[in-house]
Amino acid sequence: MITDVEAASAVAVAALRESAPQPLRWAVIGYGFIGRRHVASLDQATGGHVVAVCDISEERLAEAREAKPGIATYSSVAQLLEEASFDAAVVATPNRSHAEIVIAAARAGKHVLCEKPAALNVAELDAMLAAVNESGVRFTVHQQRRLDKDFCTVKATIAAGSLGSIYTIQSSMYGYNGRMHDWHVYADEGGGMLYDWGVHMIDQALDLVDADLVSVWAELRNVINDEVDDYYKILLSFANDVVVELELGTYFLADREGWFDRHWFVGGSTGSLHVDGFDAVGEITRTTALLENVSHDQDKSAASYGPTRSFGVPRPGLIVTEPLPEVNVNHSEFYSDLLNSWAEGRDSRVKADEVRRVLAVMEAARESSRTRMAIDCSHIYKEVLR
Repeated sequence: MITDVEAASAVAVAALRESAPQPLRWAVIGYGFIGRRHVASLDQATGGHVVAVCDISEERLAEAREAKPGIATYSSVAQLLEEASFDAAVVATPNRSHAEIVIAAARAGKHVLCEKPAALNVAELDAMLAAVNESGVRFTVHQQRRLDKDFCTVKATIAAGSLGSIYTIQSSMYGYNGRMHDWHVYADEGGGMLYDWGVHMIDQALDLVDADLVSVWAELRNVINDEVDDYYKILLSFANDVVVELELGTYFLADREGWFDRHWFVGGSTGSLHVDGFDAVGEITRTTALLENVSHDQDKSAASYGPTRSFGVPRPGLIVTEPLPEVNVNHSEFYSDLLNSWAEGRDSRVKADEVRRVLAVMEAARESSRTRMAIDCSHIYKEVLR
């Protein structure tokens, strides 16, 4: 027998279910390497609400149907937007096509998650954002590297003040293949490493430093590839006197364990940090004492100084280390944050003005490399990006 309390409870539960926002139905445009990951990640986050895939390759569409029986497939964006029933789109196509597809999806009333870089330049992004705002839809960019363990470990250490006053941050990654995959080797597709990884490293750098950017200096090189950059070094100078150095090379060789991986160094007034690999292996390093004023009768032996007086071998006990802070992050948090924030009517983790800021810095880096001069970014940072 059902009591009045039980009946009232059942009615309340049913009402709650009816009032709860329905999961967004997703379509993924571009079923390549990253598009497949989006399908899997969104299905996991939404309980299987990726309902459609669009790609120009019939072979890839067949693979999508095999991987997820029952999914609808389309060979053109126009057909997808006209015929498919869905609420939000992932744009995971080559970089050159992002703007056109995002604008079309927004005008069709679809929320959009776009792969990075969102656009090839600030002007393209502005056109995309205008369409998004006019249509009243949500928009964000897949800057999931904000959830990399190595980056979050560095960020947590700096935020804790463990290194004192920061003066330099070095972020690097090196490879041995030289050439890149697929369309990334073609300039007219929006290829090159500045678009591929520079967008992440710049985004991370700007997130780490709580100060206005003053200037950008950069060198972009085509070492192995004919059309696109495969090496860059970028220096970002901030108003709080922090200098961030970003370096990446696809053909940057050394026979050292762990060389072909992610690397960080952070220098502060009370210690340093180094982190190697995406799994964040490293430590904090300090000294137990600083050199006192050097007297005239100081020992001049090699045992005292090593090869030089200023850069010799430290005596035992002078250098001490501490473990890095433990951080627990996962890229799945990007999707859960996106879904929750959109359901609640607020912006997700990656905001449009932050995306615009990164693209403006990338443009400054290209201009610096072309002119061999540092680019003043103080006015751009305030007027264009904020």
